[in-house]
Amino acid sequence: MFNTDPTGTFLAIVLVLNIIRTAVAADYPLAADATAVGSNDTYVARADDTLADIARHYDLGYTQIVAANPGIDPWFPGGRRVLLATYHLLPDAPHRGIVINLGEERLYYYPPDGRSVVTFPIGIAVEMPRTPLGATRIVSKHEHPIWYPPPSIREEQPDLPLAIGPGSDNPLGSFALYLGWSGYLIHGTNKPDSVGRMASHGCIHLYPEDVALLYDRVSIGTPVTVINEPVKVQWVGDVLYAEVHPSAAQALALESGESPKREQPADLAQRVRAAAATDDGGVNWGVVERVASERTGVPRAVAVRRTGASGLAD
Repeated sequence: MFNTDPTGTFLAIVLVLNIIRTAVAADYPLAADATAVGSNDTYVARADDTLADIARHYDLGYTQIVAANPGIDPWFPGGRRVLLATYHLLPDAPHRGIVINLGEERLYYYPPDGRSVVTFPIGIAVEMPRTPLGATRIVSKHEHPIWYPPPSIREEQPDLPLAIGPGSDNPLGSFALYLGWSGYLIHGTNKPDSVGRMASHGCIHLYPEDVALLYDRVSIGTPVTVINEPVKVQWVGDVLYAEVHPSAAQALALESGESPKREQPADLAQRVRAAAATDDGGVNWGVVERVASERTGVPRAVAVRRTGASGLAD
């Protein structure tokens, strides 16, 4: 039977840490034909852990870790084996500059040399249309930025000052990258728990340690592509994977501690069939159905090329 682990072998590495530290950015070498990076691990939660703590240490977003671990109490996971979903299919966008995928709440940065990719979890807008889709670029960078509350926020909080300088009260954090779209930024945050949530008015939030790393690497003029792709389907060698993230409504439910309603993506079967092409007979449609229903954001093998393996396990 076909082994569905992304690395080709069973890699459930149990990591027991004395202290949950801050995030370690995921920086991967990138082959010219790469379609996926990373590998999934597991961690046995201690009595005083929360999924939010674990997520930040492993550079995962809050919704991402909750979605990948259904049935685990986010605030009392002690003793449970937590899946660290750090295997990512690369989004369907050019491998250059910054690619922001709102649908998976994750940012990818492809340095100019084309030899690596760095990826970070992000916080996104409460309402998806508030962040434009398409192409722009980094037009300026500011360390210790000043925040000027925009009209949309001032309507909600009319007592805000005209400007908030650097410090713990500044929602931009310590670093800000300004986009070509007026009023839209990639920035840090004074509320790290907003990362991996729908919590902004359109800007992109990163953990403080992640934005510091990105700020140092990114230059003015770097291209930025923003997409909304909660469903990803990619061939990785002879194996076809599907990765389906929660919808916006499901993500909000997970953030609130509620059980999300079942909501299958309309285009998954079509995309799997198109990717499988003449190898349609090698698709395990039972696995496709489960991926569509569960929407954990964890890549699952759904097909193999006829020349690549003898079968696909359920």
